Amino acid sequence: MAWFKRKDAGIKTSTEEKKDTPDGLWYKTPKGNIIHTRELKNNSYVCPDDEYHVKIGSKEYFEILFDENKFTELDAKMTSGDPLKFVDSKPYTARIKDTITKTELNDAARTGIGKVNGIDIVITCMDFNFIGGSMGSVVGEKISRAIDYSLKHKIPFLMISKSGGARMMEAGFSLMQMAKTSAKLALLDEAGIPYISLLTDPTTGGVTASYAMLGDFNIAEPGALIGFAGPRVIRETIGKDLPKGFQSAEFVLEHGFLDFIIDRRQLKNRISTLLNLLKN
Repeated sequence: MAWFKRKDAGIKTSTEEKKDTPDGLWYKTPKGNIIHTRELKNNSYVCPDDEYHVKIGSKEYFEILFDENKFTELDAKMTSGDPLKFVDSKPYTARIKDTITKTELNDAARTGIGKVNGIDIVITCMDFNFIGGSMGSVVGEKISRAIDYSLKHKIPFLMISKSGGARMMEAGFSLMQMAKTSAKLALLDEAGIPYISLLTDPTTGGVTASYAMLGDFNIAEPGALIGFAGPRVIRETIGKDLPKGFQSAEFVLEHGFLDFIIDRRQLKNRISTLLNLLKN
């Protein structure tokens, strides 16, 4: 009856010598497909098995879009003030400081100036990791200054939106960014300078209600959530079930609010094609 007895010591590796798989080495999509992060990065952060577009930030978008990832950042050190002396579970100033430390970002938007397939362009990209990509005074000011640069140098502007909406800690100051950025975009339109708006997952609230929907071309990534109020709020307000796929990029496209949906792997070439068409 020796079959159940271990004759040798078996695994002899000490606990101290055991090595775990490093965090972040593999990525699992919502459908359960697993992909190595290196392969994911090489595929523009799109899973080849199910076409799932992983949520990424300004760092990754700049890597994908700018030629050789070369760009000059505008207003990199701009940070939020605390005009309302706002306090919820912690003071707003403390929340900003903690978020800067955690994300290594100074606010929810970054602006870069560079080239896309040899074409000069200004790109402002939002980062959802910074307080839900919320639109505060800094976001509005960065977008305004990016548009000013486009106007001065007569080069196209690309806005990549990813946001939960207005930043409640700045109240009316945040809401005023809707009017501020929309007015700046009107100047861009008058000057005949192209503006492309890319809506990613999610684009909601005051961002959708302002600059995100004012592009010469409004485009989106597959499956992106696009809307003003959330589906639950709308359902409870109207007292009816919502259509299948409500507020998805595909639903929004079908109802005429988008020009087209673009796979992220084709984004750079499609943008340069659009800009060449608008230039001619």
